[in-house]
Amino acid sequence: MKDLGSLKYFLGIEVSRSSEGIFLSQRKYALDLLQETGMSGCQPVNTPIEEGLKLCVKPNQVSTDKGRYQRLVGRLMYLAHTRPDLAYALSVVSQYMHNPGEQHMNAVMRILRYLKNAPGKGILFAKNVDHQSIEVYTDADWAGAVDDRRSTSGYFTFVGGNLITWKSKKQNVVARSSAEVEFRGMTLGLCEALWLILLLQDLGYLSRQPIRLICDNKAAYDIAHNPIQHDCTKHVEVDRFFIKEKLDDKIVELPKIRSEDQLADILTKVVSSQVFSKFLDKLGMCDIYAPT
Repeated sequence: MKDLGSLKYFLGIEVSRSSEGIFLSQRKYALDLLQETGMSGCQPVNTPIEEGLKLCVKPNQVSTDKGRYQRLVGRLMYLAHTRPDLAYALSVVSQYMHNPGEQHMNAVMRILRYLKNAPGKGILFAKNVDHQSIEVYTDADWAGAVDDRRSTSGYFTFVGGNLITWKSKKQNVVARSSAEVEFRGMTLGLCEALWLILLLQDLGYLSRQPIRLICDNKAAYDIAHNPIQHDCTKHVEVDRFFIKEKLDDKIVELPKIRSEDQLADILTKVVSSQVFSKFLDKLGMCDIYAPT
């Protein structure tokens, strides 16, 4: 066995250490991808997906090279290991892997143009003595998919104030209300946080603080705290009882939050470049290679 020193590069992920913490990025991978696709000299943009864009499968859509589309999306999905800012855009374009059109390829090209803007952007894991606190931001966009009216849910999980996991995913069923969508999203985020607690316990850290499950939907918040089951919530009763059980056991708490402070918005919908940039700063994303 040979000691190669501190980890600096592994499977396309670059690791940098400083007095502030540990920084993970895939700058070389992003630059190589831009070079291979001929996008090194493209005009950069500030967001990975165009504001107001609603992709769908059109009856007479102009076809595109399906193999190239699948390869590009696959390469970009690997890049998302250190780029939560790409999660929603990739969740959208990956839905058309088997029937991509020109509009879908244009959306993928925009992601590459966004990469050109900051190829070295990544996640900073800052030093923090409060390593036991766990927060989960969950959000959902009701009936946002044009093709089948299914909803998209997403979550960010933080341990000790540092972003650890994230997900943007279209739900498997059509929801009948925004509260139902939010409940399914909250359950998804809570299950992730419970898994993180078990992982921390295996590492020797016993978290005694309740999980902060942060959702900005008032209806879902009220239903979770209501001890009475109503007919109008029967279709989400499993998720409701699951969350209520964790509330009663003091494993989780549901703090109120303003919609404009909901970080998970960028995992479920297209936001303005100003909101997008503000939330990336709060997520701990930065580019240590950018000129100052």
